[in-house]
Amino acid sequence: MELDARKSKILDAIIQTYLKTGEPVGSRTISKYTDLNLSSATIRNEMSDLEEMGYIIQPHTSAGRIPTDKAYRLYVDRLVTEKTEQVTAMNSLMIAKTNRMEEVLKQVVRLLAMNTNYTAMLSAPSYKRNKVKFIQLSRLTPKQLLNVVVVDGNIVKNHLIDLADEISEEQVLKLNLLLNTRFNGLTLADINLGLISNVKEEAGIHSAIVGEVLDTIAEVIRAETDENMQIYTSGANNIFRYPELADSESASRLISTLEEKDVLADFVKASEEQTDGGGIQVYIGDESPVESMKDCSVVTATYELGDGLQGTIGIIGPKRMDYEHVMNFLKTVKATLSDVFGRPGAAGGGGMTESEDKT
Repeated sequence: MELDARKSKILDAIIQTYLKTGEPVGSRTISKYTDLNLSSATIRNEMSDLEEMGYIIQPHTSAGRIPTDKAYRLYVDRLVTEKTEQVTAMNSLMIAKTNRMEEVLKQVVRLLAMNTNYTAMLSAPSYKRNKVKFIQLSRLTPKQLLNVVVVDGNIVKNHLIDLADEISEEQVLKLNLLLNTRFNGLTLADINLGLISNVKEEAGIHSAIVGEVLDTIAEVIRAETDENMQIYTSGANNIFRYPELADSESASRLISTLEEKDVLADFVKASEEQTDGGGIQVYIGDESPVESMKDCSVVTATYELGDGLQGTIGIIGPKRMDYEHVMNFLKTVKATLSDVFGRPGAAGGGGMTESEDKT
């Protein structure tokens, strides 16, 4: 028996409806939510075929159907294929947009350094609001699960979970229902301690599995957010304008930091978490999370381009910097970047090419 287009659409409708409701799906429900314009009787026949093929099961005699692991695997594999096709289609579009974005960012960071007479850094915008799209636990053995997490952009992460005690198929099914009901559509920031505590309580003796799934969600979202973070710097020589920073040891440490992408990326992430997507953050001396910047003051601002695209602007200078001028200028730059790139049809973010101003 072949999974033709009609069966495939019906199966997708069953999966999507079950993920939303957590209830077995009947033929009448499918007839309302698909574009097939089929009668309930025809859909029932197709669902019987899907059951024979192992894609759905009927948990109770009078109930509708729910997806099997085989159906979830087909669904996830299709998401991966869709992602590949989307990336291929977007590559040519992003090449044209990237050149404009890169040139503007390099001009902005140079302008920041020249206007303030301090050192400036700027991270290219990246997507910060990845949402959980799909979670699937599959039992490989009574004591081992395969955990599949899919987030926005059809980014997939697989993780094996070893269990201390055996788990049944029915228990796995209940966990899948619980996890998808509570976490689908949420960003990492939305998953707070209260929600985690409630879900673990509902999971009972399987609360440790919830913890493993959450670790996987955090890993895939953070990895996608952090991957290829581009940071531009300018005005490193301005350090020598200020005697308190200009001694050879302090200046050498600070300039080395500006050349280390990983250190600056960690600083940017810490700043974005504290500013929570807006406002201005000021680090004075020991408040800085970077050791080599503890003789300085650092002022950062997060700029937003819409649809979850965010980047960070930073000014590094002496503790006696002109804070009012710096903060006012950062507000102006934030507004300018949003105006240039935040409207429809403006250049979007993407991977930047190497340049001498980029760390």
